[in-house]
Amino acid sequence: MRNIWTIARREYNHYFTSPIAYVVAFVILLTLGFIFGLVVWSSYQSALTGGGFGGPSTAPGVDWLGSTFNFLLMLTIPALTMRLVADENRTGTMELLLTAPLRDWELIVGKWLGAFLFILTILAITLVYPIILNSLEKPGLDQGLMVSVYLSVILLSAAYLALGVGISSLFTNQIAALFSTLGLFIFLWWLIGFPANYFQSASDLFTYLNTTSHLSTLYSGKISLSDVIYFLSLTALGLFTGTAAIDARRWS
Repeated sequence: MRNIWTIARREYNHYFTSPIAYVVAFVILLTLGFIFGLVVWSSYQSALTGGGFGGPSTAPGVDWLGSTFNFLLMLTIPALTMRLVADENRTGTMELLLTAPLRDWELIVGKWLGAFLFILTILAITLVYPIILNSLEKPGLDQGLMVSVYLSVILLSAAYLALGVGISSLFTNQIAALFSTLGLFIFLWWLIGFPANYFQSASDLFTYLNTTSHLSTLYSGKISLSDVIYFLSLTALGLFTGTAAIDARRWS
């Protein structure tokens, strides 16, 4: 556990010296802030004609936060994970790590955890939006919906970061890792849903593999065990892929 935390802390601190990480954080927070302003303004305009701000017909929710944040994560996580292992392979420092008293899975989990903590830091900053909305609404935000929306961001972050780390471990080139990861995310987010319209016998399978079908359930305030298992399975798959790639490199 000490090895995992040491690697995670190093990777987490590295993000605060990386321009890419600052760009990712800036894009996410700027976009969310802009949409937050639009949501409040739209609700205010509705209140002018509907009899008061914060009523049932004008009160803004937090579902927009989850859908926007998750879409941005799908586009930006590849930039955060592309260097995690690929850069170690490129610079030759992986050989040093392989000779250290460090298990393969500890290396992968540590790098994943460092990136995950960075995303959680950005997510913590966004708590200002529901706090403001809660003060504007009476009797306040739907707490169950807010928990479900934030859970969707946490689960997607964990799954996509793990997949990104797994793919990064397969490459020595960061750009190749970036585009491979982005291609996989687009496939899971959008393309895998298309076969469900043409293959009725396997439509349930393709629908289940589609990321957005699970997120939409969480956006509605419903926390389903099948949705949680889906994201945890992707997380385990990504971490397993990374561990297997490191193990193969150790014996090659």
